[in-house]
Amino acid sequence: MLVISSPRSLIVPVVGRSSPAIMASNVVFPDPDGPTIEVTSPGLIVKLTSLSIVNTPSGLLTSLVMFWTSKIDSFTKCSCLSVAILLIVITTATSASEATSINKKILVLGDSLSAGLGVDYQQSWPLLLQTRLNQGGYNYLVVNAGISGDTTSGGVSRLPKLISLHQPGILILELGGNDGLRGTSLKAIEKNLRDMINSAQSVNITVLLIGVQLPPNYGVLYTKGFENIFSGLAKEYNLDLIQGTLKTMVNEGLMQSDGIHPNVLGHQQIENIIWERLNKYLEK
Repeated sequence: MLVISSPRSLIVPVVGRSSPAIMASNVVFPDPDGPTIEVTSPGLIVKLTSLSIVNTPSGLLTSLVMFWTSKIDSFTKCSCLSVAILLIVITTATSASEATSINKKILVLGDSLSAGLGVDYQQSWPLLLQTRLNQGGYNYLVVNAGISGDTTSGGVSRLPKLISLHQPGILILELGGNDGLRGTSLKAIEKNLRDMINSAQSVNITVLLIGVQLPPNYGVLYTKGFENIFSGLAKEYNLDLIQGTLKTMVNEGLMQSDGIHPNVLGHQQIENIIWERLNKYLEK
C-alpha cells in the first residue's frame, strides 16, 4: 500500500497588534558598496564608465567564453536527455518484466466456501491452489474474490468490475449456497448463474462451475431442483462441473461442526478435486 505523508507545516511567527513598537533614536547604517565620494561631474562619470568598459574581457575572449558556455550548456542538455531516455527505457523494461512475470489470472468468485470461513486463510482452497501453481512452475495468480454470505445476485453485480480489473483467463464460479439456504427461487438462481457464465464467456474466459448441495431438511423437491441447476448449466454450456457429495464429506469428517463449511481437510479435498479439472486449461 502506498502511503503519502503530508509535508511539515511552516510555522511563521506573527507579531500581534499589542506588540510594542521598537523605536531607535540612533540608527547605524552599513557602509555602502559603491564609492563613498559623491560624483556630480559628467566628465568624471564618463571617465569611470570608460574605465569600466576597458577592464572587461576583450571581444575575442568574450567570444571564447560564450562558445564554451554554449558547449557546456549543450552537453548538459544532452546529458539530461540521455538520462531521461535511460530512465524511460528502464521503467518500460521493468513494467514489461512485471507484466510477463504474472500475466495469467484465475478469478475465484464465491462465498464463504472460497473465503475460508472457519479455517486459517492460508488453509483455504484458493490459497492451496496458489501454492500448487507456484510449486509446479505455473505462471498464474489466483485472485480470490470470495465473500462470506454472498449470493448469485451479488456475483452478477460484482463480476463485470472484477473482469475489468483483473482480466482473468479462467473463472471458477462458486456461488448459490446462500441462495439455497435462504430458499431463493430456483429460477432466479439459475438466471443469475447463467448471466455470470455468459458475461465470462463473452470475453473468452474459461468457466469452471462448482456444484453446490443443500442439507436434506430443505425437502427433496427443492434440494433436487437446486442441484439440477448446476448439472444442467454445465451440460448446456459444456463446462467442467466440480462437484462433491455433501454426505460423503460429512461421513469422512471433512466438515466443520455446522455441517455446511469444510474444515482444513475438507479444503484440501476441494482443492484436489478442482486441480483435477483445472490443470488441463493451464499453460506453463
